[in-house]
Order: sequence, then C-alpha cells, then structure tokens
Amino acid sequence: MKKILSFSLLFVSASLFGQENSTHCSKRTKLINSQKSATLSVAQIAETEKYDVNYYGLNLSMTNTSTYLEGTVEMQAKARTSIDSALFELFASFTISEIRVNGVPVNYSRSNSALKVPVNVNANEVFRIETDYFGTPPDAASNPLGGGGMTYDTSPSWGNHVVWSLSEPFSAYEWFPVKQSLRDKIDSCSIKITVPDSCKAGSNGILENVVNLGNGFTRYEWKHRHPIEYYLISVAVAKYVEHNLFANPIGAPAPILIQNFIYDNPQTLPNFLDEINETADFIELFYDLYGPYPFEDEKYGHCMAPLSGGMEHQTMTTQGFFEKTLTSHELGHQWWGDNVTCASWSDIWVNEGFASYSEYLMLENLYPNEKNQHMTDVHNNVMSQVGGSVWFADSLNTDRIFSGRLTYDKGAAIIHSLRYVINNDSLFFNTLRAFQTEFADSVAVGIDVRNKFMQTSTIDLTPFFEQWYFGEGYPTYSIRYKQEANDLILQISHTASKPTSTPTFTNPIDVRIFRQGQTDTIIRFEIASNTELFVIPNFGTATGSMAIDPKNWIVNKVGTITMDNTIGLTENQVSKELQIVPNPNNGVFSISNLEVIAQIEVYQMNGKKVLSKTYSPNEQIDLRAFGKGTYLVEIQTQKGSRRLKLVSF
Repeated sequence: MKKILSFSLLFVSASLFGQENSTHCSKRTKLINSQKSATLSVAQIAETEKYDVNYYGLNLSMTNTSTYLEGTVEMQAKARTSIDSALFELFASFTISEIRVNGVPVNYSRSNSALKVPVNVNANEVFRIETDYFGTPPDAASNPLGGGGMTYDTSPSWGNHVVWSLSEPFSAYEWFPVKQSLRDKIDSCSIKITVPDSCKAGSNGILENVVNLGNGFTRYEWKHRHPIEYYLISVAVAKYVEHNLFANPIGAPAPILIQNFIYDNPQTLPNFLDEINETADFIELFYDLYGPYPFEDEKYGHCMAPLSGGMEHQTMTTQGFFEKTLTSHELGHQWWGDNVTCASWSDIWVNEGFASYSEYLMLENLYPNEKNQHMTDVHNNVMSQVGGSVWFADSLNTDRIFSGRLTYDKGAAIIHSLRYVINNDSLFFNTLRAFQTEFADSVAVGIDVRNKFMQTSTIDLTPFFEQWYFGEGYPTYSIRYKQEANDLILQISHTASKPTSTPTFTNPIDVRIFRQGQTDTIIRFEIASNTELFVIPNFGTATGSMAIDPKNWIVNKVGTITMDNTIGLTENQVSKELQIVPNPNNGVFSISNLEVIAQIEVYQMNGKKVLSKTYSPNEQIDLRAFGKGTYLVEIQTQKGSRRLKLVSF
C-alpha cells in the first residue's frame, strides 16, 4: 500500500512560521482596476461609468448568409449620479435611423463608435434608450482590433451556412449598441431574432416563443433573467435541427434542459450524438464540484458554428464541433467566466484558468487513464519557454489575453498546484463552491481567489501567488542524498528558469523514495529556500531510486539525483539536539534528549494550535485525532524555546 505523507525536519524560524493577515494585498493589485477600450478614450470610459445597465432588449432581423442586420436595441439603465447625457458604443459603419429616450426621439452626437445621447436624470433614476439601426458589421479588414463581432462562414466539414456573434473581448459594439464594461453586468436581456423560415436562431436563456410571421420569416424570442456580461450576449443563425436532453445532478431541484441547435445536415447529429449527450455527465460532475449550475432554471445548450473551438455564451455555447475536453471547457465557463467573471482582462485567469482545469477534472473523474498525459502536456507547454506570467497588465493585445501557454495552460497548472498546496480535496472544492456563491452574478480578480483560500485554509498563499500567478518561470529540482546507518539525509535544491523574476519557489514538493524490502514512500518536503537539508530518522535503507514530484502536481523539470557522502548535518545537530522520534510516525511520538519538564505547543502548518500540554521526559504525544500531515512542535523550557517539524502518517 502506497502512503502519501508530508515531511520536513529540523528547526523553523519564527518568520517562516508566522502568518500574514488574510487581507494582505500584493503590490500588483494596484493595477487591477485599469480599464481599457479598443475605441474609447479614458475620458469617454469615465462617462460610461456614470450609469449602470439593467437590461438590453435586442430585436433584430438576420439571415444565415450575410452579416447584414437591422432592428432596434433597447437599453434600460440607472444613473449613478446626476447626468445630462449617456455615452455608449456602436460601430461607425451602421446607419442610425432614430434614437429615442424614454420613447421620445432625440438628437445625439456621434464620434466614430461613440454615441452621446441626452438623458437629463438624477442619481438613481432609470432611463430607457432605444436605437433603430441597420448595416453590415465590420470584418477583420475593416476593424483590425476586432472584426469578429459578427461572422458569416460556411462549415468546411458539413457545408452549412452560418452567421454567429462572438463579442469577446471588445467586439459587442460591432453588432449592437452597448456599454462594454466588465464591471457592469446586465441584470437581464431579451433577444428577438427574425430569420427566414428555413432557419433557427439560438441565443441566451429560455426560448419563450417561436412566432411564424406568415411572410416567410419566423421570430425566435429568447429571454434571459440572470445577470450577464455584455460579451456573453449571443446569436447564431443557421438551418438547424434541435436535439434536447436533460441532466439530472444530485441535489438539483429539477432536470436541467440541454438544448442543442445542430446543423441540419443529416450526418451531423449522428456523428456527434454521443459527444453531445455526454454534456449531461459533465453538468452532473461540475454541479458536484463547483456547486449548482448557475442557470439551472433556464437551460444549457449549444449552437454550432464553423469556428475552430468554442465560445462560452451564457446558457448556450457556440461550438464548432463536439469533443469531451472542448465541451467540458466551455461548460466549465458557465461557473468560471459567466457566473463569476474576471473584473479586468488582466485576470482572465478567473475565466480561462478554471475552465481549462475543468478539462482535467472531467478526465480525472470520467476518463482517469487520460488525466496524467493531459497534465503532462499542459506542463510541457508551459515549460516550452522559460518565462511568462499568468497575470499581465490590462491590455488590448488579444493574443496575450488568450495566450494558450500562459492564460490557459499555466492558469490550469497553478490551480492544480494550489490544490496540492491545500492538501485537502474536501476543503479545496468546498472553497470553490463557496467562491461561486460569494461572487455569483459578479466579477472577481485573481487576488479574490487567493484571499478566499487564505480565509478557508488559513494558509498564507501570498508567496504562492507571488511566485506562480504574478511571477515567471518554473523550478528545476535536484537531489543529493546519503545513508547514515538507518537514517536518510537528503539535500533538495532547485534553480529557477527566470531567476530575475522569480528566483525561488517555496511550494512543497513530493519525492518518491524506494526502501529495500519495503514499499515505496511518497514524502512531502516543505521548501523555504533554493537549498534545503532534511534528515529522515529510522527510514531504513534507500535503494537509490527516487522520483521528484511523481504525481506531477508542480510545473517543474528534474535535474540530477545523485548519492553524495559529503553532505550531512553535524554530529551535534543529528545526535544531541532535541528530536521527534520516530519521525515520520503514525501520529504517536516522543521527544528525545529532553531531560526536563517542558511546555509543548503543537500547530498545524496553517498556524492553528491543536495541542497545548506540559510534557515530561520520555512521555508520548498522540496526534492521531488530528489526522496525517505536517505539524510544528514548539518546546518551551527555562533555557528557551525550540521548534521542530514532524510528520504523522
């Protein structure tokens, strides 16, 4: 039977043991409030922040063969302060027929994409703006900073004609009048799309009506009653067939509808049927891991469109094909990205890191034979370059926002590492569920994730986030070891791939060690510096076969593992200093070389005191009630105090 245990030995300084206040903020958090726009100036952005959008009502006419559209968009908003105008965006190529405020036509000013409309309202007053417009959205040639807001294309595999929206990060204004601000979620929206009778139109929320207009056109009326980001409002128009199924998560009040609009090509649905139906398994899994599906009173679903991946439009993902990691990634976004959204593009990790880790969690639970190779591939991609941070300064550079290596893979990898550092899956997933509840229908930054885990675990995660979230690079670990009688001495060292940014990684690391005549043992070592020396008393005889991070929890490379008889502690340190014996142990231990009565305090490594007692020489202490793990024992005598680490397993 294999045993996973934590281990570290010898004295720990008070500075390493001390915990920082959970409200501590990194110096980098000063930058998270920066907001940028591809089209608006800072002053114009400030104008948009003078009101909050409560509702969008889109009523558009579209086809599946052209991006041309026409119709009316209603915006309902509430003033944050007394204002005489409201500024929002619509791409300059559209023709505006009329704008009405509270039903009355008004004059307005227009500068490129910026529209300024007179409103004259006091703080907390609600106003309504309706914009009648028509035209053709831009493409990449006419708008290099976007050009993807609305697209027409033909599926290269199935031949179907499709028009679909994709507004992330800055392209919603390319197809409807909008305020593009991550921190202003819309309370609800209505999307009515009139299309030729041969087509269907998919969108967010519940399909409340399908109205045949009797003139060769049909109107699809969708209503979404949950807060939503501007870029998650979507439409997709094509000749679709509808395939519906239900998920039945444990604890759900009712089955959850999974509504799929699939190309009407007769071969498409049979080709993807099994993969589509597996969506129910994924919902049931994430319902357990992350908490209730945020939109379970409406639906989840897919609209097919000829894009190379997927886009997590709220309640109805736009997806080019169906494959389990893609489908689980986009579904994971419904919690991470839709229910809780990054508050700035700097922290897109809140969206993409967790959605990417959802792929691994799906494999871990449903395809366990594939999980190891998946994480190996993730780590290898991260290490294909020596540097790069998950966090970045707020940027208009979409290539950096959606970096596969840093935002997606390193983002997923450090969540995996965080799970290892927490070292308690029940606590880890309980914290994720609590985070979803606390930040539901809202926005968050990476530091919010850190602070939530610091609150629930009481572990100081500031160094972890400084090194892995804000920092760059990865460690390469090496081991030197020697046998002294029945004791094993290890020297664990590491170098950093980007030492000018992150010279030291202080996360723990596992080492698998094989012993003669016994099973292998995985020991967790606490790392505080680039070179650490450890003694494992009464370990037995090591075979010399060792593996660093055998379960691939940490992005790292392995240097050398060699025997070196020159390393070791002094005789005074090994033989005469106070020692925990045995160490590791099964939870019961004593303190050798302690010849006087002492006061003993035992702490978990998160700083929580679990035991305080007066200790007599040779007395045994029993920690089995507190579970296996690493503990710190503080010994106080008249001569002073000392701290020792022990492991119980």
